[in-house]
Amino acid sequence: MFRFALPEASRIFHRRFGISALGAGAGLLLFACPALATPPPIVIPNETEAPESDQPAPPEVGPFGFLSGVSRSGVLLGDMWGLRTFLSRFGLSLGLSETSEVLGSLTGGERQGFDYDGLTQMVLQLDTQRAFGWHGGSFNVSALQIHGRDLSADNLDTLQTASGIEGDRATRLWELWVQQKFLDEDRLDIKLGQQSLDQEFMVSQNAGLFVNTMFGWPMVPSADLPGGGPAYPLSALGLRTRWRLLDAWTLLAGIFNGSPVADNTGDPQARNPSGTSFPLDGGKLAIAEFQYAYPALGTMTYADESPPLPRMVKLGVWYDSERFSDLELATNGASLADPASSGIASPRRGDWSLYGVVDQMVWQAPEEADRTLNLFVRALGTPQDDRNLVDFSLNAGLTLHEPILHRDDDTFGIGTGFAHIGAAAAQLDMDTGFFSRSFYPVRSAETFVEATYQYQAAPWWQLQPDFQYVFNPGAGIPNPEMPRQTIKDEAVVGVRTNILL
Repeated sequence: MFRFALPEASRIFHRRFGISALGAGAGLLLFACPALATPPPIVIPNETEAPESDQPAPPEVGPFGFLSGVSRSGVLLGDMWGLRTFLSRFGLSLGLSETSEVLGSLTGGERQGFDYDGLTQMVLQLDTQRAFGWHGGSFNVSALQIHGRDLSADNLDTLQTASGIEGDRATRLWELWVQQKFLDEDRLDIKLGQQSLDQEFMVSQNAGLFVNTMFGWPMVPSADLPGGGPAYPLSALGLRTRWRLLDAWTLLAGIFNGSPVADNTGDPQARNPSGTSFPLDGGKLAIAEFQYAYPALGTMTYADESPPLPRMVKLGVWYDSERFSDLELATNGASLADPASSGIASPRRGDWSLYGVVDQMVWQAPEEADRTLNLFVRALGTPQDDRNLVDFSLNAGLTLHEPILHRDDDTFGIGTGFAHIGAAAAQLDMDTGFFSRSFYPVRSAETFVEATYQYQAAPWWQLQPDFQYVFNPGAGIPNPEMPRQTIKDEAVVGVRTNILL
């Protein structure tokens, strides 16, 4: 009844994270590039089906009669008093969602306490086939309204932030693009405009269940790309091509502005608070990803055969030609911590990374096809330690769809994230301690584990209790409240709710 507002997501994986659709100064460095993530996706009603207003509904009763029958609908507001039907006449589809959460730190961190944060998303899509009779074209515009506080900044001081919707309070444009399909069976499509790379690149279809930032846009580009890269809540102008070479093989590639903001100093979200700055005068970010899907599209199985367990494998590389700063050495060759240094970081040209993603269904209940166990692993690394705060990151986990029999839309997951500090940043920590002749910890790595349960309370409403535990927060940074100690391990609990409007 519903499809994703984001075309790549709708083609590659099922909304419920189960069966694939293909077969089923040293301290300042920590905060210079805040980790960004992928928010929960929005769904919009499929315009090929009858809108809610065309379907029988019980009589309205009482002051809330306009909500009659919402439990039967995949969106809370149904046809929105005729608005969705009106828009569909012009080939337009509207998706709205509200994600709210309360997260709190029980132990460790800079301090303990709870914060509320929330995200309202809007996406409007135009189908040119329905609007003008032009096959294969689409137009997309989306906006974000971010509200509440940021627990990771207030209490945790972690590299791998606790929530994928955290961000500066703002109402901002997110994506603005046009897309056109070509060739037989739409094997080629090209997208042009303002894009957020976390919607298509480096995506694990099973990791999207989790709350922590790093299961969306991963740690290496979050820490190392200018402004954290063009990922939620930022985006960048560019051109993306997707070419299905064979039924099982797809090439996804693109070139984008090297930074999502024109000025890479300070908070990148504050540099472009409305999302309406479209810089093109920086370097260039080129990215390519090969995807292998098993079983391939069109694969047939016989009645007496068990269907193959699907998998998706992705291998990719990105290169950014922007200017970067050495994390240890000044322009005169001395350590940045040395009082005799110039105090200006030595410039470096360009940066790159390799990555791989594997999603594999490892078990499917013989008599309950929706009941599946899925494994995912994603690893990223870069050899250029001199300019990268994080030189390796890893995410892995398991998701169990329908953990309780006949709770068809529930999912349980347990996952982990790991981020390793590059050699130059660690050396600067050692130099800082040496030249200051005082205690200064040397950052090493940060690890977290997360357990979560997504409960489908209604077709339009999800509740998700969540638990995270962080080992060596910030990879071992000093506690601002007690500078001679590092931040202690953190236990984080909370609940998220996602409502499709």
